[in-house]
Amino acid sequence: MDLATLIGILFGAACILWGMYDGGDPSRFFSISSIAVTFGGGVASTILAFTLEDIRNVFRALPKLIRRKNQSPYHIIQMLVEMSQKARREGLLALESNQEQIEDSYLRKALELVVDGVEPEIIRDSMQLELDNMGIRHGKGIAFFKTLAAEFPAWGMIGTMLGLINLLRSLDDPSKIGSAMSLALVTTFYGSVLSNWICVPIATKLQELSTEEIRIKEMIIEGVLSIQSGENPRIMEHRLKTFLSPQQREDYEKLIATNDNNAGRTQQ
Repeated sequence: MDLATLIGILFGAACILWGMYDGGDPSRFFSISSIAVTFGGGVASTILAFTLEDIRNVFRALPKLIRRKNQSPYHIIQMLVEMSQKARREGLLALESNQEQIEDSYLRKALELVVDGVEPEIIRDSMQLELDNMGIRHGKGIAFFKTLAAEFPAWGMIGTMLGLINLLRSLDDPSKIGSAMSLALVTTFYGSVLSNWICVPIATKLQELSTEEIRIKEMIIEGVLSIQSGENPRIMEHRLKTFLSPQQREDYEKLIATNDNNAGRTQQ
């Protein structure tokens, strides 16, 4: 589970509820008609902008925000280095026996092409094409939530205008002006909350997840092509570490040192 997503949802809900209860009566913030105009209108406009297939794909991807499967770049680099060492000792065909143990389908597919003797240029083009299409699919999900983030406040303002029209009709009764004005502003409140607490953060998180996944897969392409060319494993490892941030490189070096020390103790 992605703890940051859970903390953000719960902490945001606590802040909103605190503000509502601090004002006295939280029931003043609840209006069925305002919810219908703001949420319903925003969703309707977004549906107009996308196909039903795109929307289905977006909702299939949403569980990843909570049940997120972390793909460690450290583990990928170590695996590629080990496969490079094995290929130099036993040949590229020796990698075929390890393919069933590889969980990453992208890496497994790239290794299949290498074992089959496909030219490096064709491997790079094929894997890059798959990466580009994945980026397009991810972009549709990000665009979906960015559209929602723009539509909810707009429909909140539409609801506010509807409320103000009703308010002007009741000017002859001053006792109704306060409640009518409050109701008019509730729709703007809903629109702002849905946009800034839900949609914008989800779009940003999906963008971050997409960028990270693409970065790791680009690293896989470089590693697999390096294995195919017979490059020295240490040189390949140094190249793959360029995909890591300075802090990640430091953590990776610590991990390698720890693993080496544990291996030395086991041999003793």
